[in-house]
Amino acid sequence: MNKITFQQVSHQYGTKQVLSEISLQIESGELTCLLGGSGSGKTTVLRLIAGLEVPSQGKILIDDQTVSESGQLLVPPGKREVGFIFQDLALWPHFTVYQNVAFGLKEKKVPDVMDKVLKMLQFFDIQNQAEKYPHQLSGGQQQLVAISRALVLQPKILLMDEPITGLDVKLKHRLLNHIRELKKAFNITIAYVTHDHREAFAIADRIVVLSEGKIVESGTSDEVKHSENEYVKYFLEY
Repeated sequence: MNKITFQQVSHQYGTKQVLSEISLQIESGELTCLLGGSGSGKTTVLRLIAGLEVPSQGKILIDDQTVSESGQLLVPPGKREVGFIFQDLALWPHFTVYQNVAFGLKEKKVPDVMDKVLKMLQFFDIQNQAEKYPHQLSGGQQQLVAISRALVLQPKILLMDEPITGLDVKLKHRLLNHIRELKKAFNITIAYVTHDHREAFAIADRIVVLSEGKIVESGTSDEVKHSENEYVKYFLEY
């Protein structure tokens, strides 16, 4: 079970309100897209799930265990079994592909590091890039390395923040297919942030639309496409 629950969660950065009484449930094994424009609160939701932020008010649960509540961090990030792929990927430029993917395993002193890393690289068909450095890879290959680095630790939950921004259409299509495949292959819960409704419609089991820190629509792709909400209708035109 990898369920995520937000109960009346609000969050502020200083005096700026970024989330207002968000209640949301991401079911175990579900791929949920958080969709919205810049400043809508999408990335903050991911950071709260990961434990990188603590909600100002409200409660966050993972598998019915309270992990954060009203200013209290009850379960630290390292204990949540959550993988996070940031928008800038955050690959270490001085590490090879192999070293980037192996790093977390070595830090945790996990056995059979080489075997685990190579299996992960083979899953994404980038095993031939193992000794290259990030600057020697294409944008798509860098994305796959970042995904491999997160998945090799076998997280229960994978958080993806605008993971394919800046790639060309062909590469985006290929990576979206990979993301659909890995949900099935790893039986993992995914929260995926995007500002592009076409990405969300392509991969999501459920879409949550945010505007100014509030949920304005939630449902399947078809339900969101036919939403009567004025903001959603306007947003989907672009």
